[in-house]
Amino acid sequence: MHLNTPIILTFLRIALIPVLVLFFYLPYTWSNLLAVIVFVLAAVTDWADGFLARRWDQGSDFGAFLDPVADKLMVAVALVLLVERHPTALFAIAAAVIIGREIVISALREWMAEMGERGRVKVSAVGKVKTIFQMVAISLLLYGSNIGVLPIAFIGEVLLYIAAGLTLWSMWVYLHSAWPIMVSGSYSGVNGNPTAGSNADSEAMKAPAAEPDAENASPRIHTVPEEASTGDTASEEPRVAPHD
Repeated sequence: MHLNTPIILTFLRIALIPVLVLFFYLPYTWSNLLAVIVFVLAAVTDWADGFLARRWDQGSDFGAFLDPVADKLMVAVALVLLVERHPTALFAIAAAVIIGREIVISALREWMAEMGERGRVKVSAVGKVKTIFQMVAISLLLYGSNIGVLPIAFIGEVLLYIAAGLTLWSMWVYLHSAWPIMVSGSYSGVNGNPTAGSNADSEAMKAPAAEPDAENASPRIHTVPEEASTGDTASEEPRVAPHD
């Protein structure tokens, strides 16, 4: 693994998670503002690492793996903290929908990548809009206090419910795109192994063709005569008969 700036920013985002938890539980009036700053800073590093990876051509397989993991960890931890502050069934369901969708889509993308069809579950427009609502909602809910006459916590809660609805919509979009591959026979083989069937065929190609002898029914190997050289008698050596 080669450390570059985008990967360092991703690691920084993961390191900010315990800082967010610490500020969330500090018993001071300014701690909520610091929690929001940490969360927004994490969101900025999420944008920055992707931008720099493309700008400086520093993309890597490890970075592509770690970046969404860091995002999901930060969002999941923030939602778990907020459920404690808003212990209602509706809020808990919305948080569970968002976290559950992230798990399902991550597993779907991994499976589709193994099938060579990762492009079918690329980020959709609905997913991007969902992310905007989700980040704004979590930021407002982390702050929690009214600003003048603006009920920040209420606005954040409404935005979170909208984000949960968009979450279900985007999950349906991803599953609908992947459904033809999920129900097709492309994932075929022996015992669920997509390469087992081809391996079995390959072994069969290597096996010598045999047919029962008329008298003792024992298998024998087909022989293919080699071309006779000038002035010599053609010799025969055993060869595997080709399969069609």
